[in-house]
Amino acid sequence: MKSLQAKDRMMITRKLLCVARKAAILAAFGAPLAVCGAAIALDCNEDIAKLTKKRQGVIDQLNHQSKGAKNQLDPIAACPKLRALVSAESELVAYLTKNKEWCSVPDEALANINASSAKSNSVANQACKVAAQMKKAQQQQSAGALNAPPSQKLPTGPL
Repeated sequence: MKSLQAKDRMMITRKLLCVARKAAILAAFGAPLAVCGAAIALDCNEDIAKLTKKRQGVIDQLNHQSKGAKNQLDPIAACPKLRALVSAESELVAYLTKNKEWCSVPDEALANINASSAKSNSVANQACKVAAQMKKAQQQQSAGALNAPPSQKLPTGPL
């Protein structure tokens, strides 16, 4: 009787661990993956984990940049990072699309990552456009200061 209870507890523990892993994957990657323990799922999990880690690294860098000045990103500094985020998300989308059946990726998860990627691309385009305008304005200001006539000296002494 005791061994049966011990087996039941082990079985329940394994199922809970499996569910916990799936929940962690869902939270971290935004897509539930294949059955626990299967070789397919391990390959998919490893590949998706690498792609997600790369994406999260760029997000962390952007968050670190925004903590400086009033929690806002400087478009000039953020543009390359946002482009890197778009690239990382595009890689993830391409992998999930290519391996949708193999990794058992749900349609909803794929739609969510596609929407996230599209939004990131839109933000990156806007930030880079503003960054280009800011750089152009800075160049015009510095060129204007160099071309400005020398300032006249004010008369000194009694008038």
